[in-house]
Amino acid sequence: MRLRCAVLDDFQGVAVESADWSVLGDTVEVVPLRTHLADEDALAAALAEYDIVVTLRERVGFPGSLLARLPRLRLIVATGMRNTVIDYAAAEKYGVTVCGTQSSGTPPVELTWALLLGLARGIVQENTALRTGGPWQSTVGADLHGARLGVLGLGRIGGKVARVGLAFGMRVAAWSPRLTEERAAAVGAELAASKEELLAESDFVSVHVPGGEHTRGLVGAAELALLKPTAYLINTSRASVVDQDALLAALHEGRIAGAGIDVFDIEPLPADHPMRTAPRLLATPHLGYVSAANYRTYFTQAVEDIQAYLAKSPVRQLP
Repeated sequence: MRLRCAVLDDFQGVAVESADWSVLGDTVEVVPLRTHLADEDALAAALAEYDIVVTLRERVGFPGSLLARLPRLRLIVATGMRNTVIDYAAAEKYGVTVCGTQSSGTPPVELTWALLLGLARGIVQENTALRTGGPWQSTVGADLHGARLGVLGLGRIGGKVARVGLAFGMRVAAWSPRLTEERAAAVGAELAASKEELLAESDFVSVHVPGGEHTRGLVGAAELALLKPTAYLINTSRASVVDQDALLAALHEGRIAGAGIDVFDIEPLPADHPMRTAPRLLATPHLGYVSAANYRTYFTQAVEDIQAYLAKSPVRQLP
């Protein structure tokens, strides 16, 4: 029997062309799904006739209640090697193998700096004015050279962000619960005395800690209140790390200069979501991982995962 494979959230319609799926031959029918399935009932109905699902990052959850409704499902390929929204115990219970792929940390680093620079130099506002006959120069850019960059989380992505900051001539400080002076020094950063000190003394703060219960609300109303009124906050990590309601309040009240956000509590954002119209906000629709090279890796390795599963020798199994 020919197997069916659904590729979720192929918004750009590029999943098939990003890898050579033909190596699967007539064994697997690949069906890209370009519309996001927002709830469990929609997922259960749409995926009922699929044996394999390829899911992008952590946008779609696979709790035990959903897996129980998909008796035909046998393989989930999650892009990346870390996925917190799949119930692995339930997957094992229902006979579903879960595999991952590699994922580059470079694209989110680059997007972090696109957001930071866009905010600092008023790129969107100035471009809009130029193209619509608006005022010639209406903003005064914030200088990076000599400013303090606070990096919240200094892992593989945060470390690269820090090095770019140094290249701009910024003073770079970092903090996370287990960060050591040695690790900070290895990338040329200073270890901040505390999270509070990092936030209070930085001109730009960039968030790069993983998601999960231990980092949920790490930057809440109290932490946002510590930021300078001239400071900018960038979050390309996980929405749960920064309290969204507290951030919206800070933006509307003008308590910080601005924020660059790529991750949201609900994705895709509803048309009437307040993040779409918040002032002082430069926002992108979770583009951190979205690059040609990353997509080639994701889907090429997804094909490899499927081949290995069919050969009864799964690779890159999660968790």
